[in-house]
Order: sequence, then C-alpha cells, then structure tokens
Amino acid sequence: MKTNILGLPLEASELIVKELNILLSNYQVYYQNLRGIHWNIKGKRFFDLHVKFEELYNDSQLKIDLIAERVLTLGGIPLHTFEDYMKNSTVVVGKNVFNDEKAIHLIVNSLSHLLTIERAIFNKSAEIDDEGTTSMVSGFIGEQEKTIWMMQSWLEEGI
Repeated sequence: MKTNILGLPLEASELIVKELNILLSNYQVYYQNLRGIHWNIKGKRFFDLHVKFEELYNDSQLKIDLIAERVLTLGGIPLHTFEDYMKNSTVVVGKNVFNDEKAIHLIVNSLSHLLTIERAIFNKSAEIDDEGTTSMVSGFIGEQEKTIWMMQSWLEEGI
C-alpha cells in the first residue's frame, strides 16, 4: 500500500482531500452569507446581531484557513476560486437577508449542512487514523452543535 509523507494511505488521503475541498467550498459560501447578513441586518436587534454575525464570520474565516492548510498538509491543492466554490458548494446562498429570524434560520441550516459534511470527513479520516483531520473536524463539530443550540434557543419565544 502506498502512503503519503505522513504515513497515511495515499488513495484514502486523496479522497479526504476531495471531501475537505468540498467542505472548504461550503465554508466559503457560508462565510459570504455571514458577511451579507452582518452588513444588511435591520431592526431592533441590529446591535446585538451585527456583533454576533461578525464573531461568526471571523470564526469561519479561521476555519477556512485551517481546512485549506489541512488540504496542503495531506498533499492536495485547496480550491481557491469563486467558480470552484460555487461548483462544489451545496450550502444555500442567502441573498439580501435583512430580517433577524431569516438570518438565524440561514445560519442554523448552513451549520446543519456543514455538520453533515464534517461528520462524513470525520468517519473517513478516522478509518485511516488521520488524527490531524479527525481532530480538526471534531473541534468544528462540537462548536457548531453548540452554536446551533444557541441559535435555536434565540428563535424560541420566552415563557
């Protein structure tokens, strides 16, 4: 069996690189969605949400860099054009979202979608003992599950 420089099976690592590039593409669309809702949010919750959306897009920008660097570490080339991102992304594009609840729903749905991709990568990377990838996506999963819970709580009406 051929291995890469990290000692991981070459063919399996190449498949993980493809999946990471899909995750990267989806993150780029998610990031742009967050920028858009950060800029366009309106209403009485503007001040709180404007800050929260900035926090989320800064966090996703860091994750984008981590994903791209992991692709490089595994010997791949990270996707880096908008054309590639749009071709490989399945996260819904949020265009002209001004309403607070629509913005939060967009975030929750996007994060749920990212979780599905991340869990698949986690399982594939765990099968070949790719600790670097499993550790990275495991951290993403835990954070995103908490963010979804918080966003869902925000959407619920108080008693």
